[in-house]
Amino acid sequence: MKRKEIATFGAALLLAIVAGSSTAPAQTTFQTYRCADGTEFIVGFFQYDKRAHMQVDGKAVTLMKRLALSGSRYSGGGVTLRTTKSGATLKLARRPVTACQLT
Repeated sequence: MKRKEIATFGAALLLAIVAGSSTAPAQTTFQTYRCADGTEFIVGFFQYDKRAHMQVDGKAVTLMKRLALSGSRYSGGGVTLRTTKSGATLKLARRPVTACQLT
């Protein structure tokens, strides 16, 4: 993923936060990952939203939080993201699961 796309996605999410907030600023976390198969993606987590908002392969995907035995699992739109303390795995439609690390 190109840095310009990441910056554009981050700016769009920040704009959504500002437009949707009243008086209290929202807590947002953005994380950038690089996977073993070469995939790069950015994921945003908002304080009052259980979903994960992701930019991968040039498109935005909203992932719903799912039940997980350990760590966190999010899925939607043919994408599954699993995160733990040691890293993450990403499953894109019609591709094998790949290991990912924070950059």
